[in-house]
Amino acid sequence: MKKELTCIVCPLGCSLTAEMEHGKVLSVVGNTCPKGAKYAQTECVSPQRTVTSTVRCTNGAMLPVKTDREIPKEKIMECMKIINNCIAHLPISVGDVIIKDVLGSNIVATANMK
Repeated sequence: MKKELTCIVCPLGCSLTAEMEHGKVLSVVGNTCPKGAKYAQTECVSPQRTVTSTVRCTNGAMLPVKTDREIPKEKIMECMKIINNCIAHLPISVGDVIIKDVLGSNIVATANMK
């Protein structure tokens, strides 16, 4: 079975074709760098995503946040439920952990707020 993908690792957006058999990737063609082949492998077997969102602060402002590592794509909605129930306490600096260990990732601030 062949699976057609567009690589999202860099701005080139290479068109990839992954040849699969029994749930395993046998080959990847179309990538211009090794990152594309790795992306296709992961995307076909166990898709992962970095989640970006916002968290309400104690002063009512919205703080931009993201996961500090990718999580399984099928867990995004579970992650968002946790993020949506959080209130951040000021002051906050870029990189501060807002929520620890959400599905194997931390939710971190991507902006400074006082």
